[in-house]
Amino acid sequence: MAGVFWYNGQWTTEEPKILGPMDHAFWLGSSVFDGGRGIRGYAPDLDLHCARVIRSAKAMLMAPKIQAAEIEALCKEGIRRMGPEAELYVRPMFFIRRGLGASQPDPDSTDFILSIYDAPLPGFNGFSAMLAPFRRSAQDMAPTDAKASCLYPNGARAATWARQRGADNAVLLDPAGNVAELASANIWFAKDGVAVTPVENYTFLAGITRKRIIGLLRDAGVPVEVRAVRPQELDEADEVFSTGNFGKVQPCIRYNGRDLPVGPVATKARELYFQWMEQGQRLV
Repeated sequence: MAGVFWYNGQWTTEEPKILGPMDHAFWLGSSVFDGGRGIRGYAPDLDLHCARVIRSAKAMLMAPKIQAAEIEALCKEGIRRMGPEAELYVRPMFFIRRGLGASQPDPDSTDFILSIYDAPLPGFNGFSAMLAPFRRSAQDMAPTDAKASCLYPNGARAATWARQRGADNAVLLDPAGNVAELASANIWFAKDGVAVTPVENYTFLAGITRKRIIGLLRDAGVPVEVRAVRPQELDEADEVFSTGNFGKVQPCIRYNGRDLPVGPVATKARELYFQWMEQGQRLV
């Protein structure tokens, strides 16, 4: 995997070895990250991803020593280093080195690293999913207001459970029993031409790509509802799809054993996203 990494003022093409067994992030999971994209010279919503990683760090009791605009400038430099045709994952990350006692993080030990590496966009081929017996945490149970690394093992458990039963991804509910999201992306469905996605309730990360798609669909005249979603609505949907940084818009072609089409709403959402992206300025 080709990539570039920035740490402590230096660029390198080798992964820096930065953690040891006594570091707080290694031991107790005090790390946050964000995931932007470089796509053939474009960097859609890069400023929003850089701002969010700062918010995530502060939510995890960190004290970032670098600002969002500085992170964005570094990300742009790294994207340029990887060339004009690269499809990249852009991952700024904060982590804590020391603790105050056994578990409390020491904000003064907040550190930063940036990784930018090859990650080709998946094709628009579709994935399968099923409802899993795992739930997203409420805000008083976990730091759900941050893109915190410690939240991801639960999604990995759900995805593994689904894969063991023949599906590619898992749908998780929130503590109230409503649909929250997929294990690795935000979820949508369409019924009678209306696009629906779960309302943000601080049990899942309401993504930057999700928000962008909401706006693009509405501007194009597609009705969009952002509301509580009951599990049975997915079973009755005309189409199901996902939005997220890694795959942008992806259709679900089989849900809970029922085949689904690559529908017109998902197709429109993907077309609109890349049309919008290509109206922006190329970095390379």
